Amino acid sequence: MKGSTLFQVLAILSVIGSVLSKECTNTPTQLSSHTFRYQLLKSQNETWKQEMFAHYHLIPTDDSAWSDLLPRKILRQEADELSWSMMYKKMKNPGSFKVGGDFLKEISLHDVRLDSDSIQGRAQETNLKYLLMLDVDNLVWSFRKTANLPTPGKPYGGWEAPDVELRGHFVGHYLSATAQMWASTHNDSLKEKMSAVVSVLSACQKKMGTGYLSAFPSELFDRFEAIKPVWAPYYTIHKILAGLLDQYTFANDAQALDMTTWMVEYFYNRVQNVIRTHTVERHWLSLNEETGGMNDVLYRLFAITVGESKAFVVGSPFRQTLFSRIACSSISEVLGPENENVQKFEMKSFTRKIALKLSTEADDISGFHANTHIPIVIGSQMRYEVTGDPLYKTISTFFMDIVNSSHSYATGGTSVSEFWSDPKRLASTLQTENEESCTTYNMLKVSRHLFRWTKEVAYADYYERALTNGVLGIQRGTEPGVMIYMLPQGRGVSKAVSYHKWGTPFNSFWCCYGTGIESFSKLGDSIYFEEEGSIPSLYIIQYVSSTLDWKSGKIVLNQKVIPVVSSDPYLRVTLTSSSKEGAEQLSTLNLRIPIWTSSKGAKATLNAQNLDLPAPGSFLQVKWSGGDKLTLNLPISIRTEQIKDDRPEFASVRAILYGPYLLSGYSSGDWDIKTGSTGSDADWISPVPAAYNNHLVTFSQESGESTFVLTNMNQSIRMEKFPKAGTDAAIRATFRLIFDDTLEKISRIEEAIGKTVMLESFDYPGMVLVQQGTENNLVVTDPPKDTATSSFGVVHGLDGKDNSVSLESVTQKGCYIYSGVNYSSSVGMKLSCNSSSSSSEAGFSQATSFTMNNGLSAYHPISFVAKGGSRNYLMVPLQSVRDESYSVYFNMQA
Repeated sequence: MKGSTLFQVLAILSVIGSVLSKECTNTPTQLSSHTFRYQLLKSQNETWKQEMFAHYHLIPTDDSAWSDLLPRKILRQEADELSWSMMYKKMKNPGSFKVGGDFLKEISLHDVRLDSDSIQGRAQETNLKYLLMLDVDNLVWSFRKTANLPTPGKPYGGWEAPDVELRGHFVGHYLSATAQMWASTHNDSLKEKMSAVVSVLSACQKKMGTGYLSAFPSELFDRFEAIKPVWAPYYTIHKILAGLLDQYTFANDAQALDMTTWMVEYFYNRVQNVIRTHTVERHWLSLNEETGGMNDVLYRLFAITVGESKAFVVGSPFRQTLFSRIACSSISEVLGPENENVQKFEMKSFTRKIALKLSTEADDISGFHANTHIPIVIGSQMRYEVTGDPLYKTISTFFMDIVNSSHSYATGGTSVSEFWSDPKRLASTLQTENEESCTTYNMLKVSRHLFRWTKEVAYADYYERALTNGVLGIQRGTEPGVMIYMLPQGRGVSKAVSYHKWGTPFNSFWCCYGTGIESFSKLGDSIYFEEEGSIPSLYIIQYVSSTLDWKSGKIVLNQKVIPVVSSDPYLRVTLTSSSKEGAEQLSTLNLRIPIWTSSKGAKATLNAQNLDLPAPGSFLQVKWSGGDKLTLNLPISIRTEQIKDDRPEFASVRAILYGPYLLSGYSSGDWDIKTGSTGSDADWISPVPAAYNNHLVTFSQESGESTFVLTNMNQSIRMEKFPKAGTDAAIRATFRLIFDDTLEKISRIEEAIGKTVMLESFDYPGMVLVQQGTENNLVVTDPPKDTATSSFGVVHGLDGKDNSVSLESVTQKGCYIYSGVNYSSSVGMKLSCNSSSSSSEAGFSQATSFTMNNGLSAYHPISFVAKGGSRNYLMVPLQSVRDESYSVYFNMQA
């Protein structure tokens, strides 16, 4: 590894420098970071590798220390004493086991269809295109290689490359994503592709003949169990198991379920062998590594197999679930009303630490690798759903509280350089490497479980915030297979210039690519939930244009949401339905009234009759019949939120939100906002009228073999090469025409010819292009008192071409904005007159003639202008930003 690259990696990991002494599962060293581990694996510096791996597993885990408190006879129990047959006998009425309790029921993805013109619908379609782009042979190449089968195609690169120890993890995600996407769309081509992947993997598993299935050989588990360096093999196995189980759950692929149970049988035997050959303590020590959501997926498998068989036998189902008690959990506890010596293998020490802190409400997660531990909490949530043990509900509730209160950004996301930082010290963490996308994916799962259990609106509000701001913006527009790893939160940052930058469709395959394709495949899964009963009840927690085939309610429900805009501060929703096959079924709808709205101005009608609305943060309950029509208008306003940092010097650092949308301001690092003295939002922020998009233009010229555009470069006007859309360069090449008559409106930019205009810089709202006399450079600055020096006449191009224009000074007739002839990038622009020009008359005409097109950038429907100290900011939803530089936190002072 080159020195500079090593320095970059170490700089990313500097946030965890103080946590090397922590004693817990997945001891947070540099090796805990996926970014660092990949760089280490790819390095040719063997000395550096040896130095880094010399620290592998040297610090004892909390679990191994905790085990010293246990009776030695427990640690020496034979494997058969740990079998599920013993644990099964301790369960009450095992034959009547049923998952769920009084939880809200999930609505199947098969029954929800997103409108194609919604934000969610477009994101889903972009993801579908990517899933269909991926080649089956290339995906499974390393699986076939491991199974010693022929390998047609060629392996993908990045984290799926044949020399990367995490290879195969993305294929597991692909199985989950395609199963969910097929349920969401019933796309036949996708069904064929995902079935082909399952078929190949089945052939690989059968060829190896033991139940083992992975893209890497089982020798990696030998190293894992021998406490030798290896990159998280159970992490990958979790993805494969989860993918196969999703293929069964969403696509009813019985072969996938058989493969899952055979895999679990194999790993059950491996774990038993470690315990039998060594000790349980040795097994805990080996688990000092990221294991993904093994406990989660195996509790899911337990629920499925028990639910189908209705009985327990001392066979495969018990062994499957034993693995969730042993292999995916590393805590041993002595619990029970009489302090029975009942050993449970459930949580990693991280989760036990949360449980032990409940009484003091202490926050002690700083320094931990976030995405190692969030899945463990999800697994503990599944344990609560399976067993009803209230401890695990309390654990996840407390965990959610401490993350939200101390470790979350305004997006709803968490982590810096993959780790949690010190609580309520987030102002010091703002940079490019904030919010690993995987963490947001998993935090959504945590909040989703909590909402289903409690029906508390706060969890639904969180889900909306994190999905809207932390997930929907990790795609680069509608480009299939282009996603990010981190979501930067610093000043003047960009998704395009973070450490990983934008990924590529066939050569990245980071962990966040795997969770990304899943996120965009299941966008319909948390809009609706139901509560069964004699009168079925439906909970609507997200307002997304969609159609629900609600089988319990015997209706088809249509939800239509008018796209939110800044100029109309309301969320406007209409619900209509039709009864299925003439069935009449009375039901109840429960509509979330989000915390970000207000009662003033809110309105709901049912069949044109006004309804009484509850306070924000609760549900509007409506009795519903087929054919009813409900309209809901909820006010949206600007609000600001202080960053989670309790130091007084950061009290003014705030984020700006419009309803659920986090606004980002185009900025190269500036962040001062002046809020005015009256306390009114109108003092410092105002919406951008929708009609302004008709006034946006880009002026271009041909020079040599290249196209150049008029550009604002640090408030100096230059000609730069034609840029890619969604970049800083595209923003700088966009101007708004401000007409001499402020009431002037045009629908096409051609209508500007013959009119007098000022040119406002798109990303410096309020600043215009100003002339400084002939032969002097043009600048962008505040409009002068005498607006004549910033006014230009748009006239037909001096070169005589039909589609060209020239920009003539109002104060100096015959003088025009002039570029020069046969120039290259960064040539300065000036005001020049034909009589003073050194070029020929033909050259002067060419240099003063531009093609005027629609702006390369456009105002998002949710756009505002915020007043700053030295400049104003164009504010847009963070989800809409592509490569542009932005800030999401501002220093806000009166």
